[in-house]
Amino acid sequence: MVIGDGPDFNKVKRIAGPNVQLLGYQPDTVVKDYMERCKAFVFAADEDFGITPVEAQAAGAPVIAYGRGGVTETVLHGETGLFFQEQTVESLLATVRAFESGEYQFDPERLRQNAERFSKKRFQHEFAELVEREWAKFTRVRGVR
Repeated sequence: MVIGDGPDFNKVKRIAGPNVQLLGYQPDTVVKDYMERCKAFVFAADEDFGITPVEAQAAGAPVIAYGRGGVTETVLHGETGLFFQEQTVESLLATVRAFESGEYQFDPERLRQNAERFSKKRFQHEFAELVEREWAKFTRVRGVR
């Protein structure tokens, strides 16, 4: 299942095999439903951050991802997903086979906990603490009240 309608949608549609379903753009509720029910979420891009692997983990889905870019900070190899090292069919296939082998067990609750590291609530809390800490340092050094 491929969800999304990027600039290469028609190209991908032309070359997709019979085992590939391209759903195009879908509303968030549909995407969430697929993520909650999928066996794994495949992320083959090299992005600075990439929110969708975090969203997949929040939905309880392990991630199979190209092991470059921001995903190396959001997915824990062997714990919340697996990385493939080259953007090739062979590398992805080897990682899918490792995933399917049963060697790795992914706990949906652990996946959700990992995703929480990137929650808005955590960011706001830690940012506020940082501002308060730095303000306290500044006022001590400058003698400001």
